[in-house]
Parts: sequence; structure tokens; C-alpha cells
Amino acid sequence: MYMCNTRPVLKTGALFSDVTEEYRIPAEPQPGDTVKLRLRTGRYNVDTAYLYVNNQEYEMYRVANNTLFDYYEASVEVAEEKLYYYFKVVSGKNVCFYNQIGAAKELNPFYNFQIMPGFQTPEWAKGAVMYQIFTDRFCNGDKSNDVLNDEYSYIGEHVCQVDDWNRYPAQMDVRNFYGGDLKGVWDKLDYLQDLGVEVIYFNPLFVSPSNHKYDIQDYDYIDPHFGVIVSDEGKLLSEGDQCNTHASRYMDRVTNKKNLEASNEFFAKLVEEIHKRGMKVIIDGVFNHCGSFNKWLDREHIYSTSPEQYASGAYESFNSPYHTFFKFYSNQWPDNNSYDGWWGNDTLPKLNYEEADTLEQYILGIGKKWVSEPYCVDGWRLDVAADLGNSREYNHQFWKKFRKAVKEANPEAVILAENYGDSYDWLQGDEWDTIMNYDAFMEPVTWFLTGMQKHSDEFRQDMLGNAGNFFGAMHHNMSRMGGQAVAISMNELSNHDHSRFLTRTNHRVGRTASVGAEAANEGINKAVFMEAVIIQMTWPGAPTIYYGDEAGVCGWTDPDNRRTYPWGSEDQELIAFHKAAIAMHKSQEVLKTGSYKPLVGEYNLIAYGRFNQKDAVVVIVNNSEDERRVRVPVWELGITDKDEMEQIFVTFDGGFGEEQLWYTVNGGWLDIGLRKTSAVVLKRVKW
Repeated sequence: MYMCNTRPVLKTGALFSDVTEEYRIPAEPQPGDTVKLRLRTGRYNVDTAYLYVNNQEYEMYRVANNTLFDYYEASVEVAEEKLYYYFKVVSGKNVCFYNQIGAAKELNPFYNFQIMPGFQTPEWAKGAVMYQIFTDRFCNGDKSNDVLNDEYSYIGEHVCQVDDWNRYPAQMDVRNFYGGDLKGVWDKLDYLQDLGVEVIYFNPLFVSPSNHKYDIQDYDYIDPHFGVIVSDEGKLLSEGDQCNTHASRYMDRVTNKKNLEASNEFFAKLVEEIHKRGMKVIIDGVFNHCGSFNKWLDREHIYSTSPEQYASGAYESFNSPYHTFFKFYSNQWPDNNSYDGWWGNDTLPKLNYEEADTLEQYILGIGKKWVSEPYCVDGWRLDVAADLGNSREYNHQFWKKFRKAVKEANPEAVILAENYGDSYDWLQGDEWDTIMNYDAFMEPVTWFLTGMQKHSDEFRQDMLGNAGNFFGAMHHNMSRMGGQAVAISMNELSNHDHSRFLTRTNHRVGRTASVGAEAANEGINKAVFMEAVIIQMTWPGAPTIYYGDEAGVCGWTDPDNRRTYPWGSEDQELIAFHKAAIAMHKSQEVLKTGSYKPLVGEYNLIAYGRFNQKDAVVVIVNNSEDERRVRVPVWELGITDKDEMEQIFVTFDGGFGEEQLWYTVNGGWLDIGLRKTSAVVLKRVKW
């Protein structure tokens, strides 16, 4: 689709460049650096090669070669400004351009390479295996901090302590608590370490009235229901009482500084233990909005009646020190309910940064606090980050300040944002490092393998097995992200906002309300799921497992996707498979930092490679219900007839294997037969 319409003499499949350290030296240049930019061509296949940087032409010179390729190079000086570049090759009368989208007869500058001087991403995050934990549903390690029945009221009803760990989430689940906590995570660190996890990403941990905690009431403290409760005084609500000023037990638990400080101390120790085991920690930052229980708003009057003597909230009083933290539409104090809520939700008051410099400074301080001593977390995942503020202009201003504050406190901290759609404007080196990769991973993989929309709200036969759509969507969105962001992007198959991938394999449209929770478990295809995991473990970026996916957990979209981890009834085959797939990913450095190249795209079949000068890995996925035979142009990865291909991993309908098989290369092509619904990973072996 992106190839040139040229004479066969010009080998467009040989043309290659990217932003890895083999083609851009240094890969992440600083202002003042001299950068060497390289282009690979076919051996003696082009007459001249040119580099264009900000429309200035540089002639390139051949600096290296091997039996298949020539390598051309030119150097440019980097100052402060951003550089855009692309390549042009001439062979006889044929001219071909090369940029992020690949080789093309007509140049589309939309996809040109970029250099953002000073943009550096954490080395530890490149290809790191991440594990997302929705804490309330992972493991209950401390019964004493469980939310109690009638402890307080939220959205018109009392909260509920679920006593059956295996019960499916209710349709209205926000008030139901299963008791998972940070002690439970600590208890399962051996399991996570054995699985091969390198980074733990926590959904929000700060004080909040919901189980999901995206409605934060205090950014300075870990919720004692997840942490430690040392003072536990007061009463529960009586039947029918919705007034939280009577919920004195809850007030003591979440406003008493003894509990708050003890919980922070416990979290610091947990992070220290995780670090000792060689793993990193990312926490969730919800800075676009807070919660109606937040101490700055205090709609429930929890803080104004607390013995700890907090300042009055903006809901309660016009004279509150937090009055400008929110946008009010009327002058109805006391108890002004006219504040702006995110998407109209009164439980999610939107924070009003533009009119509150104190708020901005406070949140920037929070950004620093948790990546610094004694907590030392390794990065932030930013919730609905593009929505923050009341204008796009301010949004960019804020994230520039946030990046500066966080990176000054911890230069190795990662800033990873949630965003749907084109994130180009935020990935210019001065705001976010990367994103949760919906558009260049979750969606293309889901459509290709299952034909399902990521919420299980739609099935499209035309998308199932559509390799053209798969590679087209991947390459467009990867190019818009840029190679630096792609290398550390959070590549998930499932998470807390979408249906479980295993459920999507049943090709059924549904939610709990329409078809019932049990239907999410029916008609699933583990072979398709294993194909997806192999893509996840071999694609550029950081493969991220949503807790329980590896154990066979199913579920429709939110809240059914937040089922508990099935301790004692795990799918042991899937766990063994994940361990082996993760081990393969970690054992092949080329899968973490190597270049990527598509090789074959047919109906229900894709093949691609990961490679560098030393190694090459080929991944082939047959998503059809028939056996297939395919010829793969492995020469495009530098594989010659002198090499052999060793099978290092295979999945199929019925299981997976790591048995070694050997394949010969003939004329630069690999001819291989594939079982139905299978994925195979092969590695080049040089003799």
C-alpha cells in the first residue's frame, strides 16, 4: 500500500530507517549535538541518496555495507528548534521517498521523522513488562481496613462490603467493595515476580469514596482502606440515613492524620520492597477533576465537621480558600450545588486551574511529591489528560509545567497519559513521554483478531482478519506518536475501561445489563487470546497485562471488567503460557529495543519482524480456522541463505509450545506452514 510504483530494479523493501540508535546517533539528541542519520538501501541499488532536514538538502554518503544492504549517512547539527526530516533516493529515472510511513513515490510530509532536542525517555521503560492492578479486586491482605456495610453513603445509597470474593460486579458497582488492598499486593509480589512483571501500574490509590478512586478526595494521602487504619472510632450510618456527617466511623478512617500518615508510610515501604525486587511503580494521577467528597469542595461536610479542623470547602462557603478551585454558575451559598462537573457528573467536579494559581501550584507539588523521597514512585499515568483545563492552550501550558516539575524531582520518572485519538501535539518532548496505546495497539489488534469493538459494543465482519486495516491503522498512529513514544507506550489488550480481551474472542455484542455477566465467559477462544498475547509481547512498546487476564478472567465492559482475581481457581495453562511468553520477550533484547518492519499482510494473516544488526525475530500470526502456508521476505530483516530460522515459541488451538524447530531460508524467503489459529516466533541463527 505504501510501496513505490517503480521498476523492480529499485528494491523498496530494502529501504529502511527509524529512530533507534542504529539509524539515529544519538537516538535522543540534546541541543548542541551532532546527529548522524542513516538510511538503509539495497546493495548497490541506488545511484544517490539525500537527506532533507527542514527542507535543506544534504547529500548522503555510503559508510557501511553487507551482502544485502548499503548504509548511507549524513550529519546535522541540532540546536533548540525541532527538526523534520525525510530521505530521497534516486535510481536511474526512479525517485522514491522514505519517512515514518515507509517508502512512497509521493512524499506525504505529515509522516516525516522528527527530532525534538532534549526529549529523553526513561531507558527502563522501553519494552518493560507492566502489570495493571485495580487494587480493590486484586487481593485482600488486611481485613481490618475493609470498607464496612453502612460506613457512609455514596450516590444516594450506603456502601456495601461484598463478602463473596467470587461474586461478579453489580451493574451499579461503584459502592461495592471487595477488600483488596496494598497488603494484598505485597503478599502477591512473589507471584508477580515469578510471572516476570517489571513494572506495577496501580489504578488510583488516594483517598476516595468509590472502589475505582477516580473521584479523589485527598491527593496527599493513600486511602487507609488500601493502607493502614490505626484509629477506628465512630459509628456507622443507621438504616435510611444518607447524611455523611453522621458517618463518624468513616470520618475517623479517612480524615484522621494518624491513619493517613500510617497509610503513606506503608505505601513507601511497599514501593521500597518492589524496588528491591527489581520492579518499578507507576501511579494514577487524576488531575482533570476530583471528587465531590474532596476536602476542597466538601459537599458531604466531612472535613468541616472533622476533629482535625480542616478549612471549609468551596461547596459550603463563598469564603472558602478553595473557592476558585471550582467554577460555580450561581451565587447560592451555603451549599452551592451549581459547580461544573466533568461531563455533567456532580460527583466529579472539574478543577478550575485557569482561575486558581494556588491549585496549579498544589497539583504540581503533588506531581513532585510522589516521585520523590520517601515514596520514589517511577512515574505517573495521567487520567483523561487531554481534558484538563478549560482550553487547549492552557492544557498544553500545564503539562509543560508538570513535566518540568516531575523531571526535576526524578529525571527517570515516566509520564504516561490516557488519551484517545491523535496525541501528536502532546508528544513533542516537552509534555508527555507516551500514552496508553489504544490507537496503535489495542484497537488494531482487537479488530484484526476478533472483529470486535473494544467495549464489545459492536462486531464488524469487514474488520475481522483485515490485515490492510491492521497495518494501516498501526503505521498511521505509530507515525503520529513518533518512535520514542512508541518504544515505551503502554500496550494493553484489556483494562478497567474496556471489555476483557478474552471475552471479545466470543464475537458477541453485549454488556451485563443486556445479556448478563455469565455470557462474557461463553464461547471464548483461548487460541485467539494467545495470538493476541504473542503480538503484545513482540510489538514495539511496553506489554501491559491487566490483572487476571493471565489467569483467564473474562468480563464485559466497566464494571464487569473489574472482576476479582480468581485466587485458587486460576487457569493454570494460561498462567504458564504468560510466564513463557514474558520470558521470551525478556530474553530477546531485540523485542524491547529493536526496529520493526511489516513483512506480510493477507486475509487473517500477518507477519512482521523485529531486528537490529545482531539479531532478527520474525512473528507470524494465522488467525484463520484453516492451515496456511506463507512465504515471508525475511531478507528485508537482513536474513540471508546462510542463516537458519529457529522456532522459539508457538501457539495453537489447544495450547502452546517452546520446542525447537529449524527452517532454512531460500533466496531470502522463508516458506513455512502454519497451524490454524496459531502464532509462531522464529529467531535468526547465524552459522
